[in-house]
Amino acid sequence: MEAYTGFAEVYDIFMDNVPYAEWADCLEGILKERGICDGLVLDLGCGTGSMTESFAARGYDMIGVDNAQEMLEIAVQKREKSGHDILYLLQDMRNFELYGTVRAVLSVCDCINYVMDDKELLQVFRLVNNYLDPSGIFLFDFNTQYKYEHVLGSRTFAESRDECSFIWDNYYDADSRVNEYELTLFIQEEDQEELYRRYQESHYQRGYTSEEIKALIEQAGMEFLAAYDAYTQEPAKACSERILAVAKERGKTL
Repeated sequence: MEAYTGFAEVYDIFMDNVPYAEWADCLEGILKERGICDGLVLDLGCGTGSMTESFAARGYDMIGVDNAQEMLEIAVQKREKSGHDILYLLQDMRNFELYGTVRAVLSVCDCINYVMDDKELLQVFRLVNNYLDPSGIFLFDFNTQYKYEHVLGSRTFAESRDECSFIWDNYYDADSRVNEYELTLFIQEEDQEELYRRYQESHYQRGYTSEEIKALIEQAGMEFLAAYDAYTQEPAKACSERILAVAKERGKTL
């Protein structure tokens, strides 16, 4: 699970196509259907805090956990600007620790795919279950194998903005189901507009099937409630590129 370094600085710029507000509406709707209208919520793999801030603005008491210090530094800057009372913790989701239980856990933007091993993902789910209130809800999304095989594949993407640009090379191995992202970034110096810093980062994600995720959730002691086609609340299908999963605490296994 590589930490974001240079990419953290421009992450929000290149993620401005992500409809965080719409995603938050969907997630909040699911929580409210299950009676969770306020209280303590964990954003697991919170990154720069965009979803954390959105839920804080909706009246939830938020905790954000991420293993990338550079991303959390940006999240803290957002907190200073918004004034929201958010607790950020620099921790790896595979062994995170909280001070008590929470009403719900969120994990968006395919953070789950960064866990490369079934046993480690099971441990993540067991920790989530351990820190959920009785009947607490776990909402998380993940990229599908279909997306890695048919959308990302071995393709190259590039984008250029005034202050930064990137080249994103994908390499997907069908046998291991691992997608390697090779990122090359060019970021403009603040005080010298004609100069750009160059960064290179490697990120790895693994593809999981809905059946595997469901089995691991149940093995962790939770009840698997639903799998949606992204944030549409339509049932997941074979060509879904992103799946939003819903699970519920039903007993502790740790």
